[in-house]
Amino acid sequence: MEGDAVLDELLELEHQGWTSLCDSAGADFYGRLMTPDGVMVLAHGMVLDRDAVVASLDEAPPWRTYEITDERLIPLGDDHAILVYTGRATRDGDEPPFVALMSSVYTRRDGAWRLALYQQTPVPERSGR
Repeated sequence: MEGDAVLDELLELEHQGWTSLCDSAGADFYGRLMTPDGVMVLAHGMVLDRDAVVASLDEAPPWRTYEITDERLIPLGDDHAILVYTGRATRDGDEPPFVALMSSVYTRRDGAWRLALYQQTPVPERSGR
């Protein structure tokens, strides 16, 4: 049961994060959620520390829709866990959907889950679609 509760908590944080990206509030959300030394490893090959994430999200166009599927929890003890899932998001316009395998490493500090590492691996488009 403990694993299910942690999965639910971390999935809720991921949904809050994606909602903030749809509402152009990602800079504030991730500025609060990330650990001071946290990083994001993004699909286009960049590694951003927390300050760079906040600055980049201030300028990022919003996502219109998102979907989280195939979620899986990897517990690393009582206060650490990895959430792995497939994310699919779309923006307005003709841009194709962004689909990636995503991993979020969380650590519990002062009773709250904080994001220490987020990583994206793009899923290539299948031909014939």
